[in-house]
Amino acid sequence: MPSVVILISGRGSNLQALIDHATETSEYQIRAVISNRPKAAGLDLARAAGIETAVLDHTLFDSREAFDAELAQLVDGFQANWVVLAGFMRVLTAGFVNRYLGRLINIHPSLLPAFPGLKTHQQAIEAGVRLHGATVHFVTPELDHGPIVDQAAVQVLPDDTAETLAARVLQLEHRLFPRALAGLCAGRLNWTEASGSLRVNGALDAPLLIDISNKGH
Repeated sequence: MPSVVILISGRGSNLQALIDHATETSEYQIRAVISNRPKAAGLDLARAAGIETAVLDHTLFDSREAFDAELAQLVDGFQANWVVLAGFMRVLTAGFVNRYLGRLINIHPSLLPAFPGLKTHQQAIEAGVRLHGATVHFVTPELDHGPIVDQAAVQVLPDDTAETLAARVLQLEHRLFPRALAGLCAGRLNWTEASGSLRVNGALDAPLLIDISNKGH
């Protein structure tokens, strides 16, 4: 069974969705959850599920490079097939990213390539877009620009605030992230490094799209 190490920094809502999917389907095994913040609530979720946890406090390191080097040694110790960023609030160095290139994924709360970076929901409202959503993508040294694995979208409603839109997008993330990871672990999705292209079942294809109704929100 393909194995996964998950990196977190906070409450772990996407982590819980990944744990639940692993428990229900056995499509992948979570070897460990690592946090850069000792008090991250997601660590308790992992422990409750019987998953090994580790903490590497970034404030104890003199440089980003030193932290990432130690993090890589910790990740390698679990010998996982995939490294998953689930709310890991650190910009990783090129050295770390290249070490796991092609097996390092992240979820971002926008329909990339639109709105990379922070405050994506406010950006979407200010831009007047009709659709907003989430993207699972391979991580590359250029922030939020790796090949897209999967996406999901919701309509932006006329009375949306950044907070209400964020809440609906988070619901998408909880469905999207486990599906994308399962597809990668099963070999249904893969990235050919030479071309930098996502290949779905061996052929170039558009990212998958979940159409989530806004009724009741």
